[in-house]
Amino acid sequence: MSNEIQTGVWLMGRVSQQQAEENRRRVVKTAARLFREQGTQLSVADLMKAAGLTHGGFYKQFASKEALIDEATAYAFAELSKTYKSEFGQHGDQRVVAQQSLIDTYLSVEHRDNPADGCPAAALAVDMAREPEDAEARRVYTQGVGAFAEGLADGDQDGIARLCTMVGAILLARATKGSTVSDEILTAARAALKPTDG
Repeated sequence: MSNEIQTGVWLMGRVSQQQAEENRRRVVKTAARLFREQGTQLSVADLMKAAGLTHGGFYKQFASKEALIDEATAYAFAELSKTYKSEFGQHGDQRVVAQQSLIDTYLSVEHRDNPADGCPAAALAVDMAREPEDAEARRVYTQGVGAFAEGLADGDQDGIARLCTMVGAILLARATKGSTVSDEILTAARAALKPTDG
């Protein structure tokens, strides 16, 4: 085989591998959105269709649907982490201001109405409660919840308590969406989490 042909074959393989990696990223990103929006019971066929890929290609990329749930959960929490780090970055040393901005964004109508792009702690809570205690997805979820709570803690308020208020409020607001109660829940939770030092 000539060097030119060998080089062409090698490049085709390399492009194919790069495409496979891109396809995998697309499936994980799509799964992270759709699992938050529709739950992890979503079928592999529907997921792959939403990602613009064939159903048959799934098992070339993932050992199982559970493996994808693990990876998509980790991806969703990584996105959340970027969001709150960005919020803190915008406010520099003003931690209280940054936290309040994050809380207000979290307890907004926009977040309530867009679970696919929202917090995985809220959107995946019911699905994770159904996972076995030793499931990898549950471990990743628990770690993500803990990290988010740490970011919400300060000298006056416990991060876990804040997170419970925020997640509980967004879940109830989504369950009552379309009623005045939904907006009242968001307003009351924001007021409850206002910093005491202004």
